[in-house]
Amino acid sequence: MEVSIDTSLCSACELCCDLCPEVFEMGDDGYATVLKNPVPAELEDDVRDAADSCSSGAIMISE
Repeated sequence: MEVSIDTSLCSACELCCDLCPEVFEMGDDGYATVLKNPVPAELEDDVRDAADSCSSGAIMISE
């Protein structure tokens, strides 16, 4: 699985960082960034939860 953030949609709420800090962090520009691609198998469920919880729809997953 690979994950990306559309910074034009990101609301910088930090929810993804709270749900999966091993994969997401806030960048210097104030928007979420991806730390690990491809996503380690043991973190895939957490990344899916973060994507499902993202109210702005900024997290995109490719299987």
